[in-house]
Amino acid sequence: MTTLATQIAQRIHALRYEDITQDALTWTASAFVDTVGVTLAGIQEDGPRILLKVPGIAAAPGPALILGTTRRTSVLDAALVNGTASHALDYDDVAGSMGGHPSAMLVPALIPLGESLGSSGRDLVLAYVAGFETECRIARGVHHHHYDKGWHPTATLGIFGTTAAAARLLRLSVDQTAIALGMAASFAAGLKANFGTMTKPLHVGHGIRDGLFAALMAQQGFTANPAAFEHKQGFLDVFNGPGTYDTARILDAWYDPFECGGAGDPGLKPYPCCGSTHPSIGRMIDLAQRHDLHPDRVARITVLPHARRLPHTNNPDPRAPLAAKFSMQYCVARALTDRAVKLSHFEGDAPFDPTVRTLMQRLDARPHPDMPEDWGTEIIVETTDGNRFASRLDDYPSRGPAGDPMTHAELWTKFADCAERSLPRASLSAAFDTLMGIAALPSIGDLTTLLQPDRARAA
Repeated sequence: MTTLATQIAQRIHALRYEDITQDALTWTASAFVDTVGVTLAGIQEDGPRILLKVPGIAAAPGPALILGTTRRTSVLDAALVNGTASHALDYDDVAGSMGGHPSAMLVPALIPLGESLGSSGRDLVLAYVAGFETECRIARGVHHHHYDKGWHPTATLGIFGTTAAAARLLRLSVDQTAIALGMAASFAAGLKANFGTMTKPLHVGHGIRDGLFAALMAQQGFTANPAAFEHKQGFLDVFNGPGTYDTARILDAWYDPFECGGAGDPGLKPYPCCGSTHPSIGRMIDLAQRHDLHPDRVARITVLPHARRLPHTNNPDPRAPLAAKFSMQYCVARALTDRAVKLSHFEGDAPFDPTVRTLMQRLDARPHPDMPEDWGTEIIVETTDGNRFASRLDDYPSRGPAGDPMTHAELWTKFADCAERSLPRASLSAAFDTLMGIAALPSIGDLTTLLQPDRARAA
């Protein structure tokens, strides 16, 4: 009987560039822009900086750029550092079907590998789409039990996307890819218990390094069990448990339609914090703007998201900027006080702003009693003069958990805001345009020369 990994590998290798829809190509270009942008911002955060201080990390010379720096190192170490940076701000894209962040597990892996191979932008696009499909299709077979159990799907499922994308870029055979997936099943890791700490983005860096490692080892003839998914002591039974997954959903209808073309509910984040807070932030901003709400006018706020959105965000007293990103209370209070949620709201002493803290004490977050869709939420505000205002959103239908798709101008604004933390603003337009045209790029090296500060200043 053909193993599950082999059947997945067959689907990974069945995709041709000519089969990719325009919607999927449009998303892919936006995802490269967005992921590189948040990586250029994230590389300045404490987590990646500490990682680079660890003896041996990125110490060896190599072909792969650590984005936003002049430092080049091995493919695996560049993937580790860039991957950690891509998720350091929790500002990277999301996909509803995956229950996590798909592109952070793909773009920081593909750029250094593509540099080392001399790959074209078209090569990277094909590999990206195959990887995105893989992580989302596996997710469809294991959710919501996998998510609710406490695994961090970005890492535990995203590693298979990394491995799939690397397999396409390396031109592995179907059998080699099945072996790489079996190896990745042993490497998969990531616990929600570490949300709100530097370890959450490290899940991403470590996961994409291991996903690449699995593909490179399989290329050299290393072995693993291609039945590592369905084995009685394999990934599905160990991570989920018997009776909590559906392999038919994993294998069904690949690329029809494309997960990254809209079927997987992909979305770019407008706010630099946990995606589970986004619907509530949006509703709070809506109420504040429509009813001219200000903290001194608010007696009480009730936040009622779907129950799945609270276990990792119900934190009424975040004591650090990273923890504030996973505090429904802080994010919603900040949305009312500022009518926006920005990068600066998660820096320095911002989470201890006295006005926001006072408002948080008047905010109650609990699961909605009858919300049908897991990206829905309802906000109720009671004012000091006895008024009551409510805003409810049952779901983000066909738009992903981040909400409405970003316009070209909005994507540029986010990219520039993030990227100028590592590069001079005068150089950002060329990088943005190159990323938007990723599919036409003759060599990925033409991109990375724009993503290091020395070349940027000379431009």
